[in-house]
Amino acid sequence: MLLCVKVDGEPPARWEELLDALDAVSPLVDDVRPGLAFADMHGSTGTPSDWIDRARAAIAPFTPHARLGVGRNKICARAAATLGDGNVCPQGGERSFLSQFPLELLDIEPGVIERLRLLGVARTGDLARLPHGPFVRRFGPQAASWHAWARGEDATPFVPRGHAVAIEASIFGEGRTEDEAQVIFALRLLLSRICSDLERCGKRAGSLRLDIELEDAQVHTVGVTLASPTISERAMLDVVRAKLEGTTFPAPIVGLRLRAGDLEEGGEQVALFSGSDFDPQAVAVAISRLEAMLGEPVRHARTHPAHVLEERFSYDAFAPPKVSLLCHPEPNKRETIVPQLRLMSVAEIDVTVRGGAPALVSVRNARPPRAVLECSGPWRVEIGWFSDACVVRDEYDVLLEDGELYRIYRQGSQWYLRGTYD
Repeated sequence: MLLCVKVDGEPPARWEELLDALDAVSPLVDDVRPGLAFADMHGSTGTPSDWIDRARAAIAPFTPHARLGVGRNKICARAAATLGDGNVCPQGGERSFLSQFPLELLDIEPGVIERLRLLGVARTGDLARLPHGPFVRRFGPQAASWHAWARGEDATPFVPRGHAVAIEASIFGEGRTEDEAQVIFALRLLLSRICSDLERCGKRAGSLRLDIELEDAQVHTVGVTLASPTISERAMLDVVRAKLEGTTFPAPIVGLRLRAGDLEEGGEQVALFSGSDFDPQAVAVAISRLEAMLGEPVRHARTHPAHVLEERFSYDAFAPPKVSLLCHPEPNKRETIVPQLRLMSVAEIDVTVRGGAPALVSVRNARPPRAVLECSGPWRVEIGWFSDACVVRDEYDVLLEDGELYRIYRQGSQWYLRGTYD
């Protein structure tokens, strides 16, 4: 059974606090959206009326406008709360109970509701009596959910809300500093508190966020990504210190706030022999120093499958890969070698076409032309199709009789060399 909490009008400003209070009624609360939540009452003692009384007492300090209802699933519990505060949808009579409601209960678009009313379908009971197949074919796949809800059936999954654990420490209002050593000392104190809290919670931090408050009321935020989740105070300090190298501030520092993020469980895989493994925290320190020196984040190139050469790669923010030291490669797995395209200076070439495909190719003034053994393509590339300066070209990959593999393309009546595969 589910208990629905439905707030009429604007959701309360303290919605999150209301949900926290609802945890005292049931530890499983699904926050659907601000103003609508469900609590799983499976295994709870008492009757549905007792559940409603306990929930009403828990949320009373946060809103006086909430309606509570109980039902077998989400649509039934929500219908009970919509009908009036304190209602319970009877088990076994869900379809009859829901038949009295307007179509708005099913979250159907207003335009679709108007079309249904023109067909004489004004309430959920009318919709439930429609034949399932023709109704879904006429109104689309989402109509299957409307039809099921109108019959009192709801397979929408129950997703319990997560409970965040905040690990942070602050130093404010304890004077001002213009000396780097004093800042590092304060960071040591904050990291000591952070690591102690992480150890008590059995967690490790994968990132840090440092807020630096200046005397002129400015706040500078520094994000720090750790190579791997850790509770090592020294490792965290090295990375944060490297991140701050060469940074200057326009005013003295008067406060620091440090927060741990990307928390993971405290268990950590350790290899039996790791003497020759590189230190991931040392890599993180080196990356932080590079970022401090360059003034921009370190990035790495990522390739994408695309026929247009200019779209085959992008530069993304670098994140240390998470590699398990205890994983072993699959036995007898052969490595696949993928040819790499090396772009060359665009040059006009001679190509003989037979049957609509390149048959002979003369590259770099080679004589005589070489025969094409295999050809892939064409791939139509349109650059700037939305403007007057649209460029259209057809690209091919050709394997010549001497073993060379080239990317060529035709633009208009001319042929050009684009690159070669290594």
